[in-house]
Amino acid sequence: KLKPQLVIIDSIQTLTTQDLTGASGSVGQIRETADRIINLVKPLGIPTFLVGHMTKEGTIAGPKVLEHMVDSVLELSGERTSQLRLLRALKNRFGATDEVGVFQLIDSGLVEVTNPSELFLEHQDSTVAGSATVAVMEGTRPLLVEVQALVVESQLAMPRRVGRGIELSRIQVLAAVLQKHARLPLGSTDVFVNVAGGFKITEPAVDLGLAVAIASSLKNKKLPQKSVFIGEIGLLGEIRAVSFLDKRIKEAKRLGYTQVFSRQSHTRVSEVLKALGL
Repeated sequence: KLKPQLVIIDSIQTLTTQDLTGASGSVGQIRETADRIINLVKPLGIPTFLVGHMTKEGTIAGPKVLEHMVDSVLELSGERTSQLRLLRALKNRFGATDEVGVFQLIDSGLVEVTNPSELFLEHQDSTVAGSATVAVMEGTRPLLVEVQALVVESQLAMPRRVGRGIELSRIQVLAAVLQKHARLPLGSTDVFVNVAGGFKITEPAVDLGLAVAIASSLKNKKLPQKSVFIGEIGLLGEIRAVSFLDKRIKEAKRLGYTQVFSRQSHTRVSEVLKALGL
């Protein structure tokens, strides 16, 4: 009898039908209730959001068939301590999945962040050693993000490699490359790496920025202002080209960055460190 303009079900794991046995959240209950809802709203043309729980591994809880039944799968992610929220499309039956929405959580709800690069660089202190600016891609959107490194003498038999927002394996590989090809004495030091703003970076284009941040902290020498670092570092110490380089450089120049270090300017990480006096 009613035809609402929008339906939001929070969450699909709490719905049950008496036609099936099993508790709410079971595979059979989720599959059957989702199927009934879809068959009801599709003929009426009612937009419907099925809110689902996430597992500790970051995947959608419940049967995989639920993702195949719906038209789109959207993921809203962010750190608890951060106001930033990223909306990604993991599946889109009617469009692209390479766009990312950036939102900020305030008292009245979520508001769109039209210039996320300025948000990530808002509290950057360019007068301190160990801080570097990198250009990363979120979907088709270039973002400038600050990465921070702290290198101190280790008091342990096995020095620590700790990262927040950066994969631990990436830090370990970069530390080994810098020790081998740049002759940096990192074998007896603890290396801590952080991405400012609670952001998470998984793409390899952050390698060059992380490497110079680590070297900057080790030598206690700050990097030049308005410089940005873009590039993947291979195991042989070479700087590799990354995708959408022109987009990244254009975003950096729009925000006032005048010096870009990338594959176009240097071919090896040791050359970049030498140019920076590190």
